[in-house]
Amino acid sequence: MSLNDSDFAAVLAGYADWLGYCHRERAPLWVERFRMNEEELSRFRAAATPQGPTYVAEPVRIEAPEAQLAPAPASGLTAQEALVRAQAQPHLNAFTYLPERLAPPADGYLRGVPFAVKDLIGVAGMPRTGGSASSDASPFAADAAAVAAMKRQGGVAMGLANLHELALGANSANPVFGRVLNPLSPERIPGGSSGGSAAAVAAGIVDVALATDTGGSIRIPAACCGVVGFKPSYDAVSREGVIDVAASLDHVGPIGRTVMDCARSFAALTGLPAFPGLSERPLRGLRVARLGGFFDAPLDTHVRAAMQHGAQVLTDDGARVFDSVVSGMDLAPAIQYITVSTEAAAAHSERLRDCGEKLGEDVRVRLEMAQFLPGHWYLKAQRLRRMLVEQIMAQFEQADMLLCPVMRALAPNVGDADVLIDGYRYPLHTAVSNLTLPFSLSGLPAISLPWGLESGGAAISLQIVGAPGRDWEVLRVAHRLERLQAELLPLATAKLS
Repeated sequence: MSLNDSDFAAVLAGYADWLGYCHRERAPLWVERFRMNEEELSRFRAAATPQGPTYVAEPVRIEAPEAQLAPAPASGLTAQEALVRAQAQPHLNAFTYLPERLAPPADGYLRGVPFAVKDLIGVAGMPRTGGSASSDASPFAADAAAVAAMKRQGGVAMGLANLHELALGANSANPVFGRVLNPLSPERIPGGSSGGSAAAVAAGIVDVALATDTGGSIRIPAACCGVVGFKPSYDAVSREGVIDVAASLDHVGPIGRTVMDCARSFAALTGLPAFPGLSERPLRGLRVARLGGFFDAPLDTHVRAAMQHGAQVLTDDGARVFDSVVSGMDLAPAIQYITVSTEAAAAHSERLRDCGEKLGEDVRVRLEMAQFLPGHWYLKAQRLRRMLVEQIMAQFEQADMLLCPVMRALAPNVGDADVLIDGYRYPLHTAVSNLTLPFSLSGLPAISLPWGLESGGAAISLQIVGAPGRDWEVLRVAHRLERLQAELLPLATAKLS
């Protein structure tokens, strides 16, 4: 028997008092937030608890890149030019901080290349706030490992990119630094949580930006803004100096103008002494599983057309594309929900207790409601996660790559609380993250690749996913598709309109 809202609120208020979090007046907000995810929670409650070990997120060895053709050069945009461009576009709200002066670059294959840094990642001398008034705004003492790696190859950190507060949301409507504007489609959200990173690239301010991804926060904003977003294998890039969201899910990676921009940054982020470039050879013999079932319905008609066109381009280039289904995928959103909520609550328990009133309302209520999730649910979620990841990994017994959309529909409009997709209504965060979160749960390398525009100018993207450690193969396949798509762009755009 389910409780009505008033009885449910009374139960939560009493439990909050017992926990010592004496804000019982907020109980109706907690109930509203729980109701938003009621479908996932009901499915999770009904699922049997499996026996056996829990899932453990572990880094994998990244397979070395092949020796490739000479890489394409960077665009030649200087750090000072990037800074001027950022200062000239304050309406984007793409940045939380821009320095007055930029440090000279070191020698390396990124020499002079400007990059934006999501304000969740520490940069020496800049305030790492996570986009939150609850943070210490003092200059950060030392570069995060990812920033230091970029700088060692000559990259120049030119500013901190805006984000959804503490990376706990999908629309990048930041309560402190303003709502990030989508440069490609201003009436649509830029995605989140790395909205500022994607906007800075889409607006031509930088060719690459560092971002983080817990359930899609690199790939979703890249798809919304029509740029490339690469989530590497779990812990391929160090998270040292990055504010935690959910430690077993968090990834650091690049958002770029092109796949080559992402690849060049990934080489630096993983400490390669030289950039190997990316081959443009045909994809003959590549086995690609086009994911159906959970990944195929519902889909917006434009997204479905893009998937069909992308599969045809792969086939025409010599790949073997076949349909496949991952069993048990319907539980993925619930597993993600329990995992993120519990781990984020642990990461920010003191922040919530000591200065919860400084948090934006949506983030505060997410952290508050996580206090009410039973502890054994987290254990159950990690056992279910292990089983789900085993099912995903089984795909690679017959496939080299997986193909699916990034999102079920186009980027939602600004202000939308939910999204209607082919007759199904989803809360906004569910609508945009449904198809990305399985590959954060599994820690697999995945890339969001722009694939044409619908007639109103909104971007559509494909998602390419590789086996653990096959990051460079994902980049190679995406680069080849990017080149083919550029040749076919007029046809692709016509097909998707």
